[in-house]
Amino acid sequence: MSKSKVFITRHLPKIDLEPLHQIAEIEIWTARQPPPYSLLLDKVKEIDGLLCLLTDSIDRELIETGKSLKVISQMAVGYDNIDVAAATAKHIPVGNTPGVLTNATADLTWALLMAIARRIVEAERFVQAGEWKTWEPTLLLGADLQGATLGIIGLGRIGQAVARRARGFDMKVLYYSRRRKNKELEESIGVEYAELDTLLSQADIISLHTSLSPETEHLISDRELQLMKSSAILINTARGAIINQQALYQALINNQIAGAALDVTDPEPIPMDSPLLKLNNIIITPHIGSASYQTRAKMAQMAVDNLIAGLQGTRLPHCVNKEVYQK
Repeated sequence: MSKSKVFITRHLPKIDLEPLHQIAEIEIWTARQPPPYSLLLDKVKEIDGLLCLLTDSIDRELIETGKSLKVISQMAVGYDNIDVAAATAKHIPVGNTPGVLTNATADLTWALLMAIARRIVEAERFVQAGEWKTWEPTLLLGADLQGATLGIIGLGRIGQAVARRARGFDMKVLYYSRRRKNKELEESIGVEYAELDTLLSQADIISLHTSLSPETEHLISDRELQLMKSSAILINTARGAIINQQALYQALINNQIAGAALDVTDPEPIPMDSPLLKLNNIIITPHIGSASYQTRAKMAQMAVDNLIAGLQGTRLPHCVNKEVYQK
């Protein structure tokens, strides 16, 4: 019996691939940059399984080109790069890796929050430039977190984990979601529901944890930024397109808000001629929310487990489009 063929679009963290080797011929794209779309389109003609990343465009044309494609497994929680409807129409299950990156991303959110609030990156550059001459009462003053109001937009797993960490700073935590959570959950993690405009106008720090959709694209734009306090800080570890970056730039240079920290941009990577890169009151990191050794290994293992299940015709452990299993 011939083995299945699979294509993996990037070098994975070190995990045991032997179970996959036993049932499939594996080809791995090992370059740092994503495989070109034209190459993906060619590869999908002959494979049974695809393990992809957020940086790969898995659109309708590609899915329909994969005549023998049995499973698409994404090493990520989000899947806005995949035409899930097209996959479902072809009865192809789509897998993702939910839950495992919650704490790593919440930790990075807090790292960014604290770094921008206390101007850590700016201070480090100050020292490197030889500007540190003496102790000064007004040098690089930042914001206190103790007792501040944290506004969380999107109270899913990551948003909840961020809220729990706020307890250590005795913060008031407001949240906004399209659907309000039940009172038991609100009380257990110490959050209060607020309408979006109320949250924006009252919060000292605003952290984005909603998914990207047509409704949330540019959720934070000129109007929303104008509602924020001039001392407010904006954090985004969700998706870059949730923020209108041109509006953010104007808000930062005009002191409408105090600062921002982004782990995600639109597009990614951020172009080197972006005016945001010239500002001192912003921190930008290269989408490293889940970048811990343990978390990335768990994500890779979950993606491989989904891939194996799809090749063997069994239910994916983590399936986005469960309707493919309905008779």
